Amino acid sequence: MSELLELATRVAGWARAGEQVEAYVARGRDTDVEVFEGEVESLSSAESAGIGIRVVLGSRQGFAYAGSLDEGVVAETLGEARDNAGFATPDEWAGLVEPDGVAPVGLDLWRDELAAYPTEEKVARALELEARVRSADPRIRQVQSAGWGDSAVETAVASSTGVAVAARRTVCSVSTYVAAGDGAETQTGYGWSVGRGPSELDVVEAASDAVERATRLLGATKPSSRHLTVVLDPMVTASLLAIVAGTLDGEAVSKGRSLFADRLGQQVAAGVLTLVDDPTDPEAFGATPYDAEGLATRRTVLLGDGVLRQFLYDGYSARRAGTESTGSAVRAGYKSGPHPGARALAPVPGPLTREQLHAAVGEGLVVQSVSGLHSGVNPVSGDFSVGAEGLLIRGGEPAEPVREVNIASTLQRMLLGVLHVGSDLERLPSMAAGVSLAIGEVSMSGR
Repeated sequence: MSELLELATRVAGWARAGEQVEAYVARGRDTDVEVFEGEVESLSSAESAGIGIRVVLGSRQGFAYAGSLDEGVVAETLGEARDNAGFATPDEWAGLVEPDGVAPVGLDLWRDELAAYPTEEKVARALELEARVRSADPRIRQVQSAGWGDSAVETAVASSTGVAVAARRTVCSVSTYVAAGDGAETQTGYGWSVGRGPSELDVVEAASDAVERATRLLGATKPSSRHLTVVLDPMVTASLLAIVAGTLDGEAVSKGRSLFADRLGQQVAAGVLTLVDDPTDPEAFGATPYDAEGLATRRTVLLGDGVLRQFLYDGYSARRAGTESTGSAVRAGYKSGPHPGARALAPVPGPLTREQLHAAVGEGLVVQSVSGLHSGVNPVSGDFSVGAEGLLIRGGEPAEPVREVNIASTLQRMLLGVLHVGSDLERLPSMAAGVSLAIGEVSMSGR
């Protein structure tokens, strides 16, 4: 049993008669490096540890946290949580989860090499990334950012209801944001590489992606307005589907913030689209064997062949909905309580390569990036209107670049309008992965 799990279990054992106690313990190490023009601009390395404690007394719940694992501080935090429970508003759904019999999947998410990797090597990788970008193309005017980031996190959850689990994971990445120019024109592009350990990173790939994304937009013009098929870049697809997933959790449904609240079992997307949240997939960077309440994670099909199959639930939202948790509790850290959410969202890849998908579309628009995504999408009404830039598709191949366009539709129409799902699944440094996604009959406003 790990040190963190021993502490969490001990705290859970302090529960008094008639109350439930849950302890969530976390410890982490993070490093961030930013370089600029061959010099280190910033370097930070931090370690943190803390505990969050929930106490349920009847229908009242109290929460308190502390940024220390000292036993005296932990005991005081438990007392604060008890006091807070005494003053809380009664809630008939308050309570802690109990083990549900789902067996956890064995996942290898920790790399010892990250802890042993010297800081000077992390700096060297960031400097190498910047240098490769600068030398890749004479049109690169500035490397606006280049850096390294890593995180190693250990967690444990235990409760008086029988939960006692621990997990750990590492992740590291290099990323860059560059500006390319031609005359008075400037375009930007972003590139990255992510892995669990330093040996899994590809600095060359991160540099070349950023340079290609920036330079291929040079010469972009504002096209005429029309309705057309758009092909979303995998990064754009991931962002869009993350918004969709936000409307498919039990909390959004119960609070009336989901446009799909009453559509379980109905066709809400094209039959070619299947969307899953699978934290048991070791290739996903949001993977974990346990959710934030200590239940085993599991593969949850949200949309299956376009049909709305399931919502995501933590313990509270499941009790409120009269159903079972899907092992989908997430937390921002030990300072907050759990809520339902996706961890490893991904569309099931289709049969077409990116090139084959472009050929199948024939005429359309590759959307490389969007702006105003969160402000331009209403998760309740489904209204969708964002700025975009990318490349027109002519004769089944990417053609001239375009800028200053707006693409508009609704989430409902876009999901039902999916024509093709690409095979080019990309794992991103986020809770969602993406593929090239072709969507028909989208309005493009230009000149």
